[in-house]
Amino acid sequence: MSFPLLTATAALPAVGAVATAAVPAARRTAAKWLALLVSLATLALAVTVLVRFDPGGARYQLTESHAWIKNFGVRYELGVDGIAVALIALTAVLIPFIVLAGWHDADPLEMGSRRWRPTQGFFALILAVEAMVLISFESTDVFLFYIFFEAMLIPMYFLIGGFGDRAHAQGEKAASTQRSYAAVKFLLYNLVGGLIMLAAVIGLYVVAGNFSLQEIAHARANGSLHMATSTERWLFLGFFFAFAVKAPLWPLHTWLPNAMQESTAPVAVLITAVVDKVGTFAMLRFCLQLFPQASKWATPVILVLALISIIYGALLAVGQRDIKRLVAYASISHFGFIIMGIFAMTSQGQSGATLYMVNHGISTAALMLVAGFLISRRGSRLIADYGGVQKVAPVLAGTFLIGGLATLSLPGLAPFVSEFLVLVGTFTRYPAIGIIATFGIVLAALYTLVLYQRTMTGPVKPEVSAMPDLRARELVVVAPLIVLLIFLGVYPKPVTDIVNPAVKQTMSDVHKTDPKPSVEAAK
Repeated sequence: MSFPLLTATAALPAVGAVATAAVPAARRTAAKWLALLVSLATLALAVTVLVRFDPGGARYQLTESHAWIKNFGVRYELGVDGIAVALIALTAVLIPFIVLAGWHDADPLEMGSRRWRPTQGFFALILAVEAMVLISFESTDVFLFYIFFEAMLIPMYFLIGGFGDRAHAQGEKAASTQRSYAAVKFLLYNLVGGLIMLAAVIGLYVVAGNFSLQEIAHARANGSLHMATSTERWLFLGFFFAFAVKAPLWPLHTWLPNAMQESTAPVAVLITAVVDKVGTFAMLRFCLQLFPQASKWATPVILVLALISIIYGALLAVGQRDIKRLVAYASISHFGFIIMGIFAMTSQGQSGATLYMVNHGISTAALMLVAGFLISRRGSRLIADYGGVQKVAPVLAGTFLIGGLATLSLPGLAPFVSEFLVLVGTFTRYPAIGIIATFGIVLAALYTLVLYQRTMTGPVKPEVSAMPDLRARELVVVAPLIVLLIFLGVYPKPVTDIVNPAVKQTMSDVHKTDPKPSVEAAK
């Protein structure tokens, strides 16, 4: 029996979460180091998965399959394609930086009376989320996927509600109220989506008789499993609704700005760069593969919703006064591009969407973590409270600028390639949608450059005159992300080589081919 590499990759952070939580309260530093070491060991396993994966091999590799709940046809089935491998690598890369960036975010507080924050719990919850996200990317049993798709809401709820941002102008009591509101809103939105998906999962079992993604997809492809058109559409809508909430897609997005605003910067990165990717990934893996005809039926409406997300998110980002809310609305706009690429039903669009998931995770992590370092120094999230930071903290300002330029998809930085592929892939099949979506790029330049101008340039405000530059730990967090943004912006081939075969198979699932050029190339 071969070593269960996928199980080990997800189990290690789960075991690490339990071990971290069990560290005595007086050994907070030990808990931090344990969490960091576990995240680095998980990264090593994820690299092993990446190395052992053969892009030219079978669709699902490193597979594991064991009987679980026999009476209901539930199996413990794992397997990864190129899209899953890329997102597993992204998750494993980001978690150590999230742990390092949040090194002091759960340290004890003293406000009036002595009040302790459970430091061990903070890092244990981060590892728990990592474990659940990884197994969600690996699951090829629909029921197994559903369990962890929903279970990750629990640690995220406590991370948002229990370890919120300390930079709150209205005092600790108001901050606690806002954190509770954001956490409950996050939980309710995602629970409603999950409950609707549960009904669809049950319906799928009634129709197919099992939960195995590969078996159901194979039966559909060879004609041995037939779904009535109305049944397929209802099941598709049940799955898609849950994924659209997680993604988040307009108009199901409103939980995200509150959650990111009230979270610490590392937790905000965990939300939008890691957890939300499960939603867009699942659209590719489950919606398109299980319900190909319904996916094509719903495409026009989904593209319109994605387009609204792009423009709406960007417009609201322009008008924000809070740094974190600006990044949240920018992410809503970016997720619109990702979903548009998925449902453009072209190989360029879907390759671009997958690459966008990776690049958006890196660029958002870079921008939000530097923003978190900035906010922790000043104690305020409001843009108006800053000015002239580049004169007193040039390294902080420089890394903030690079993160911002990546967010607006500047050529030479990683998100540009993915956004370009999404737009090209959309334009070849839906030119009007592609043209309108380009206005999102213009708006991205506006909100990013205005943010930088108002916070980093101009006269030095007295409140920031003594602001220290990035420290060694903070540089260790930011520098590798900047390097990745530049490397993948110049040379995205390592990622595209992994995801392109999986994209071709997804296109085959929905029986779509790329549109032929209207003008043939000269021979």
